[in-house]
This record gives sequence, structure tokens and C-alpha cells, in this order.
Amino acid sequence: MTVDGPSIDSTRPSIARVYDYLLGGKDNYAVDREVGDVFFRDLPGSVAIAFANRAALTRAIAQIVTTTGVRQFIDLGSGLPTADNVHQVAQRHAPESRIVYVDNDPQVLVHGCALLEQNDRTRVVRADVRDPEGVRTHPETLELIDFDRPVAVIFSAILHHVNDEEDPAGIVRHWRDHVPSGSYFFLSHFRSGDNPETVEAERVLQRTFGRGRWRTDEEIASLLDGLEILDPGIVPAPLWRPDTAPNPWSTGGAERELSVWQHLIVAGLARKA
Repeated sequence: MTVDGPSIDSTRPSIARVYDYLLGGKDNYAVDREVGDVFFRDLPGSVAIAFANRAALTRAIAQIVTTTGVRQFIDLGSGLPTADNVHQVAQRHAPESRIVYVDNDPQVLVHGCALLEQNDRTRVVRADVRDPEGVRTHPETLELIDFDRPVAVIFSAILHHVNDEEDPAGIVRHWRDHVPSGSYFFLSHFRSGDNPETVEAERVLQRTFGRGRWRTDEEIASLLDGLEILDPGIVPAPLWRPDTAPNPWSTGGAERELSVWQHLIVAGLARKA
């Protein structure tokens, strides 16, 4: 695979690289660390958001692959590879699982080359999540995904980067309408918080990236209209089907009172009947 398109711009922060920095990764630049340090320095405890989200994602993938027959995954806005990526979690339980990662960040695509060299059941598609038809009909997607069989569609911490006028509900609806019954949808999303910390966190991201929309519980649930939201519903990520097994992304939370930051990221799993 060769990566073409926009080159990596190390002078402007990237959502994927900032997230990588917050998780302790090394694939970031000074400009990304500057943004991340605002959270470390001025919003102590906020980094728990990234870890809570990642832990919920890994639990969701494990739940899907161990309790259903779904063996196809599309990870939209996947970000940079880290520990326990979707393909690693899924293939640990079912080696035949196939995963398509979708992102428009050039650095994500560079790392995707390494994934493809190591794993012939993984593809990385350069596309924008706001163009679901372009993603669905991309040759790399069609090479790996059989849309006559159920698919797990992953919206992990991506739709809060899609503004209202870009119709995030329409993006989910497009996927809902183009996958068969028995497909699953995992969603995690920043929720509105009636406190100064979450207001400031939203302001930092909007100022940095020029986009971002925190949503209420009702608005987040409405993104999954037409799907059956499974127990325990849309809940803070640490409370979404917590387990006691060791998890590199665990922030506790299930056995103690959650912090204001852990309440900021919610997660849910839905099924198309």
C-alpha cells in the first residue's frame, strides 16, 4: 500500500495525535503536546476521558466478538494505532475477524501501512467519516467487508467532532440503512456538563480545531434512532459493562464514585433488528 494525498503537517495540531499524546503515545509533535499539556496542566484529571473511552471500546469489541457471530468491523475515525486496537481485540478471540480502519489524518495512514504488512485481514481507508457512502463503496472497504452479512460499525469518540450542520445523525442513519439486520453500532461521545470544567474542555478543543459539539444525553441517544440500544443504555464510559479483568486502559470507576471527567464521556451499544 502506498499513501498519497496530503502530507503530514507538523505545524498544526491533529486530533489523532493529541489523543495519542494523552494516551502516552509517541506519534505526536510539539504542537500536539502543547494542546495536550493544556489538559494536563489546566484541567487536571481530564486525561481520564481518553482512558475511559479506550477501555469502553475494547470491552465493546470483546463483547461483540464473543457473544455474537459478527466478524466484520468498520472503525470510523480510528486514530493512531495504540495498544489493543480493534483488530487486535477482535482477532484475539476470533482470528478470522476483518477490520477496516477509516481516517483522513495522513499520519494515521502512514501507520496503516505497517498494519497492512502485518495483517491481511486489516485495511486502512483514507476517507472522511462525513462521507459515509464514499467510505462504504471504497475499493479497500469492499475488498474486505461483505455487506450481505452483519457488520459492527464503530463511532468511538468521533461524532462530537462533527458539527450539527454536518448532520451526524444522518451519518449514522446512512450506515444503519446500508448494513443488514444483526449489525451492531458502538458509540462514545462527549456529553454536555453543567460545570466549568467541561465548558472549558469544550472551549479548548473548539479553539484548537475549529469544531466540536458536546451533546446532551437525549441528543446522543437520538443519534442511534431506529436501532435497539442495548443494556445498560447510554451511560458514562466506565459504567458501560465494566469488568474486573486487567485492562491497560482501566481508570477504575466502576467500584468508586466517578470524577467529573469520567462523566463527560458516555458509551453505548446498539443493534439493528
